[in-house]
Order: sequence, then C-alpha cells, then structure tokens
Amino acid sequence: MTTLPQLSNLYRTQLKNGIVLLVTENSAADIIATRIFIRAGSCYENPKKAGLANLLSAVLTKGCDGLSSLEIAESVESVGASLSADTATDYFVLSLKTVTADFTHILELATRILRSPTFPEAEVELEKRIALQDLRLQKEQPFTVAFEQLRQIMYENHPYASSGSGDENTISCLTREDLVSYYHSFFRPDNIVISIAGRISSENATQQIEKLFGDWQVCADKTLPVIKASFPQTKPQQVITPQATQQSIIMLGYLSASVHSADYAALKLLSTYLGNGLSSRLFVELREKLGLAYDVSAFYPTRQFCSSFVVYMGTAPENTTTALKGLRTEVDLLTTCKLEESALEAAKNKILGQYALGKQTNGQIAQIYGWYEILGLGIAFDQKFQQNIAALTSVDTITTARQYLKEPFVSVIGQEEAINRIIA
Repeated sequence: MTTLPQLSNLYRTQLKNGIVLLVTENSAADIIATRIFIRAGSCYENPKKAGLANLLSAVLTKGCDGLSSLEIAESVESVGASLSADTATDYFVLSLKTVTADFTHILELATRILRSPTFPEAEVELEKRIALQDLRLQKEQPFTVAFEQLRQIMYENHPYASSGSGDENTISCLTREDLVSYYHSFFRPDNIVISIAGRISSENATQQIEKLFGDWQVCADKTLPVIKASFPQTKPQQVITPQATQQSIIMLGYLSASVHSADYAALKLLSTYLGNGLSSRLFVELREKLGLAYDVSAFYPTRQFCSSFVVYMGTAPENTTTALKGLRTEVDLLTTCKLEESALEAAKNKILGQYALGKQTNGQIAQIYGWYEILGLGIAFDQKFQQNIAALTSVDTITTARQYLKEPFVSVIGQEEAINRIIA
C-alpha cells in the first residue's frame, strides 16, 4: 500500500504592514495554489451601488500597470496556469494555481494585478453589458427569482439584502470611478489574507510574499470602513409571485446564527439531516414517499453575520399547496421531536465525510484556511468545527431548532392558478 505524504503543520505569520500569510506545505502534487482574500464582499457595498464588487471581480484581471487584458491572459495561459478573481457575500478573492516551477512568475503577475489595476474604461463598459445580460437571464430562472425575493424580505435594511449581482438600475449607474473608490477603500495590506498550499516551504513562501508585498503601506489618513450588521428585526411574511413556469418553486427561510455563534454546528447538522442528498429527510419523505418534489433540499450558508436556514422544493403546479404544507411540517418536526441516535450519527458522518473530501486538493486547502482567517475565525476553527459536530447531541439539535426554526419567511413562484390557492 502506498503511503501518501502527510500535510505538515499549517504555518501562519503576519507581515509588518498587516498582511496575514498562511502556508500549508503539501508535496503530494507538483502544484501550488494561492488564495488572496480581501474583506470586500458584496455586503460591503452601498445598496445604491449593488453589484459593484461583482463588477470589480470581472474587471480586476483585465488590465494592470504595463499589461493589457490580452497580455495578462497570454501570460497565464502560456504556462497552463489559472488566475481569476471572484466575490462572495463576505469576501473578495484572487485565485491562482500553477506548477511549482512557474509559481514565482504567476505570483508576481497576481501582485501587479492586485496592487496596480487600471480598470480600463472599455473593459468596464463591456463587463457592465455582460452583467446586465446575466441579470435578464436570471429573471427567467424561477429558483433565482424566488431566492431573491426571499432574501429581500428577510434582510430588509441589512447588508445582506444587497444582491451580489445588483439590478439593472444599480449596474447601469456604476462607473470606473466607483470601482477605483471601492478598490482604495478595501484593497489594503491590513485587510488581506494570503493562503498558499502546495510544494513550497514556509520559508520560501514568506520570502516571496515579503519581497512582493512588504513595501505596500497603509495610508495613515484612511481608516478601514466598518460594517454594522445587527440581527435583522424583520417579521416573518410571505411573498407570492405569479410566473408562467412549468413548476412551482417554494422556499421557507428562517433567520439563523452566524458562523461565530455556538449554534453554528447544530444548524449545519440540521441542514444536512433535513436536505443534503438522496438520503436526507426531505428527499425521502417528500419526493420518494409522496412524489411531491422534482427537486427538494435545504441549505444553511456560512456567513460572517446573521445567516439564513432555507428549505425549498420544486413541484408540479397542482401540488403547490400540499408541498408548502409538507415542507413546513418537516421543519416543525425538528422543534418537537428529538433526532433518533441513528439519524444523528448518520448526519454527523455525512458532514465530517464531506468536510474531509473538501480538503483534498491544494486549491481546497488554500481556500478553506484563508476563508476561516478572513472571517475572523482563525485557522484553529478547522479542528474546532469538526469537534463541535462530533460532540452534538439530540438535545442540542432540538434546542437549536426551537430557537431559530419558528415562523418562516415564505417565497413562492408559480402559475397564477396554483398560487391563488395559497392566498385563498
């Protein structure tokens, strides 16, 4: 039997300018993956400029000091590497992956892009047109529409109410100056985490990062914007929208704890038990036994601030009312009946198994450690989360369910005749 090389201990250091560097040495493959995280996700946008972070992610790699979009693309593709930018609710990330021999070259390129983007006007206008086209396509997708209206009623006057994609009005009004202002507000060394995983020593990685980033200083007269995001005070309500669709989309949403809460692990387990995979409670009870669902699931996103616990179903129009009742019944059972020991252990094994599979590649390793660090959890959360899951009891899960899974927010998209039955 072949023995695979083991990961060494994760190395963490902080540069004098505030950049946090994480290095995981892994010689299993001749690949080095890097994630450069910035606390600059969509929740940091002004609602009137929703979609700004998403637009920035599209334009960031389209030009930097001395290089055009085409020259950047050719430099990356000529060595078979990958380099891309993306944004999420709580963070912005620049990702790169390459063979070890080309790492220095691609890291230097990523540094130029990160530190001196040019945001070419033509690229900005092109990406705005693409973003508007994407928005129009999203309006034709019932799931996207249902989730958008659910989020709006749950997070009214909260940073999470802002759509990462924006809308036609906000996107149309965005300018290059908006990108430059947002960039200078958040892209600064004391707001960055660099996570590297692969065939590289911590000493080598530190030397390269110090060389490329060590002279990047924070402007003394500019303070870092701070987000105020208290728990939403919205009251559960329902929003029902008629749309000419082949199926009804039904969503129930519950305001839930952030990743920093002691209840996070229990909510993750409840979400897994309820709607993760073909053996989940919702799939077995509502699809296999009752034949109600085309698609049925649950999710509980990891969020820096208040998250949401969501269950949803796609069903035939004539089953809309029955499906809504079925979803509500299954969630309510979590607050009245303790999980059987076998179900509890199965859910734990599923979470921990999937968690382990999510740390197989260098890209996944760099992602998860950098993600934890940028959220303020620290790298110790990797083990803490697994320990918290393993320690959960049925009492923990029912207690947590009773706290958060009470009256739901409801979002329904479907044919007018079908949804009229709900209103009636």
